[in-house]
Amino acid sequence: MPVTNICQKKWPELAFESLKDTLATVQLWTQIVGKIRLIKTPWINHSWHVTLYVSPRGLTTGSIPYVDGNFQIDFDFVAHELLIIASNGKTEKLSLYPRTVASFYAELFEKLNAMGIEAKIYAKPNELDPAIPFAQDEVHKSYDAVQMNLYWQALININSVFVKFRSEFTGKCSPVHLFWGAFDLAVTRFSGREAPLHPGGAPNMPDRVMQEAYSHEVSSAGFWGGSEQFPHPAFYAYCYPTPADFGQQVVEPSEAFYSNEMGEFFLLYEVVQRSENPEVKLLQFLRSTYIAAAKTGNWDNKLQCDLTGYEK
Repeated sequence: MPVTNICQKKWPELAFESLKDTLATVQLWTQIVGKIRLIKTPWINHSWHVTLYVSPRGLTTGSIPYVDGNFQIDFDFVAHELLIIASNGKTEKLSLYPRTVASFYAELFEKLNAMGIEAKIYAKPNELDPAIPFAQDEVHKSYDAVQMNLYWQALININSVFVKFRSEFTGKCSPVHLFWGAFDLAVTRFSGREAPLHPGGAPNMPDRVMQEAYSHEVSSAGFWGGSEQFPHPAFYAYCYPTPADFGQQVVEPSEAFYSNEMGEFFLLYEVVQRSENPEVKLLQFLRSTYIAAAKTGNWDNKLQCDLTGYEK
């Protein structure tokens, strides 16, 4: 498959209608890959062991341990391939194109078996309803290479801003990582205090997993591609538990808004993308929504830090 032309503006335009079918299929592909990482990796607090990371060409699992050393699975949204590389020198790849989830699932496990990598996953989606078994999913089969490349370019830029925001906190903080359950790029800060038991309730997700993920107080921000109910790529910010006056706080930029239904602040991606300085606009949202959570949740002010100059 030819390499996608990536000579685009730094923050690309994203349109939900153009992206939605591709994202629905790719999310399911990432669930398969993420579940392989999940089953081969020791459980890490808040399910941090299941996530993917933004890479210079797409998304990656990072190194995964197995009997012969380490292996890694990479989505390449430039050449539009899935790469499997192992520390013993073996490699395999499969092409990304408009193909069914069932086809992707079958070929991926054929490649893993050829490399001597054994992984038995729970072969149905999580956090989605209906949850069609991967081996039977002939419904999702869209892949627009240009649109997926644009989405990845957006992730590259968002990831960089999230990493900057993460550096401003001295307390416990997650990596910047992509959760394939909802297909959102996220970074989460912790107050250090335990939280009330989470009620759970996510579709096709054990309550105990949700309860462990939210076992401690969090302030979380992320980026999400949208849905039929909310057809806009957008940034979000929420906290758990949610103080009664959290949504009444004034946050920046002025285009940000609070959804009482969702219990979160939102800022549309297009507002950031069209601004004179997207990085500054996004940092305003991240910083001010964290302050809203910290203020209403009585977090320790000393958890914020400024390490500017340490790199010199």
